[in-house]
Amino acid sequence: MQQQQQQQQADGRAEIYTYESSSLVYSCAWSVRPDRPFRLAVGSFIEDYNNRVEIIQLDEQRGAVQSNPALAFQHPYPPTKVAFIPDKDGSRPDLLATSGDFLRLWRISEEPGAAHQGVRLEKLLNNNKGGEFSAPLTSFDWNELDPRRIGTSSIDTTCTIWDVERGLVDTQLIAHDKEVYDIAWGGVGIFASVSADGSVRVFDLRDKEHSTIIYESPQPETPLLRLSWNKQDPRYIAALAMDSPRVMVLDIRYPTMPVAELQQHQAPVNALCWAPHSAAHLCSAGDDCQALIWDLGMLSGAGNEGSPAPGGGASLDPILAYNAGAQINQLQWSAAQPDWLAICFGNKTQILRV
Repeated sequence: MQQQQQQQQADGRAEIYTYESSSLVYSCAWSVRPDRPFRLAVGSFIEDYNNRVEIIQLDEQRGAVQSNPALAFQHPYPPTKVAFIPDKDGSRPDLLATSGDFLRLWRISEEPGAAHQGVRLEKLLNNNKGGEFSAPLTSFDWNELDPRRIGTSSIDTTCTIWDVERGLVDTQLIAHDKEVYDIAWGGVGIFASVSADGSVRVFDLRDKEHSTIIYESPQPETPLLRLSWNKQDPRYIAALAMDSPRVMVLDIRYPTMPVAELQQHQAPVNALCWAPHSAAHLCSAGDDCQALIWDLGMLSGAGNEGSPAPGGGASLDPILAYNAGAQINQLQWSAAQPDWLAICFGNKTQILRV
């Protein structure tokens, strides 16, 4: 297998490993712990109360992705997002967060050979003081620079910042005029969100009364569904609109006009993420069954000291294209193994060397 992998690398072809779940999958996340390489959490998408999260891992010796049945657990409703604690040195408890009807933290016990392997609910975070029900959470983001903080987005127009160690709300903001669909941290106290109102807004927790609108859809009532903040160069945010084949790249210093629009997808884009190790590389995936990797360094200024000209990128071609054979609904780039991507389509999770 090793010789085959070396040959694949020499040929420039991607290595691909596939895991098949028993049902449709949607949410997916890489672990960043150094002692758990090539580990992912995968959440089911079943239009029912009873859903499931699996912990899967690539066994490099066997060349296969395997699930540990002891670490699979039931989840109420489809998890809209899953994420491991951003603990790159493995010094904190091994936690996984999920969003859906509530924000939940799960503790993973995975010591090899231990009799108590399993996952248990650590905390259920409910911000509805008036009762047991709360507005569904569309997404969340775990703050890499301050792992005590998780920001959630909700259909009730709010974003909530949680202190997950204490299990308490730190801040709740009415962030938009309509449903908030995604949230991303851009620093310790700075986050952005996108909404059905068609805007990208940036918030600074030092000034909770104000937000900065850095983009609004030119077509009224065009919801924005996803955003990703460039971890290596926080001037840049990528976002996508509902039913759109375009990816918009925004420079927060120059609001209102994208600095690039990536237009090579042939169907709506569903997911996007910046490379965790490179300021210039972005991946997008969608209903055209393609995952495309873009090098925005080809635009003047992206990832450099200059600034790309607003409205650029129409002729930019991806540097790598992968066809999954089915519509891709989820995409995650590994921070711990930056040569690897994970994509989800149908009941399959694939990890690809890029």
